[in-house]
Amino acid sequence: MALIAAGATAPDFKLDTHKDEMVSLSDFRGSKNVLLVSYPLDFTPT
Repeated sequence: MALIAAGATAPDFKLDTHKDEMVSLSDFRGSKNVLLVSYPLDFTPT
């Protein structure tokens, strides 16, 4: 998978929420700012 250049538009993707709902980046595009933060779970070897 190629890296995304700084300042480039993020590709659309889908994720599960904590309420077992699917949301995609395109659901928010043009209406809200989105901050995606990823970190390993506590007590995992990652």
